Amino acid sequence: MSWAGATGLTGMTQTQHQTTTLTQLAVTMFSVRDQDAARAFYTEVLGFEVRGDDRFGEDGTDRWLEVAPPGSSARLALNPPMGGSPGGGSVGVESTDVLAEHRRLAARGDVDVDPAPTRVPGAPLLFAVRDPDGNTIWVVEEAAG
Repeated sequence: MSWAGATGLTGMTQTQHQTTTLTQLAVTMFSVRDQDAARAFYTEVLGFEVRGDDRFGEDGTDRWLEVAPPGSSARLALNPPMGGSPGGGSVGVESTDVLAEHRRLAARGDVDVDPAPTRVPGAPLLFAVRDPDGNTIWVVEEAAG
């Protein structure tokens, strides 16, 4: 997610860095109360694909669940809370048609979605959707280019 307004950040100092071996943002994580319910929300409501659903740990008691929009190289892991409450995370996804996606989700009647997409000067058209655990998914207009 990027747009023209993202350049020219102020208040940040530049420091000399060694060359990194890091190459891309691959996985972000949301904490969820119920992995099966979260899987249903992200696949059935938002249309994401399951990229991995694997058991691990002693006796396979732990579970690693990843979902992503079709075609995305980045993934979203849906994990039980580690020492806290679920929810509170935020991620942005790009859309080729923000208005159509908002209409689709709002028409369901069972999704916590903003009343309308908004656009402010210097920012793309966007709206927020909240999953059942209170994580926020920002649906943002793809940058022109």
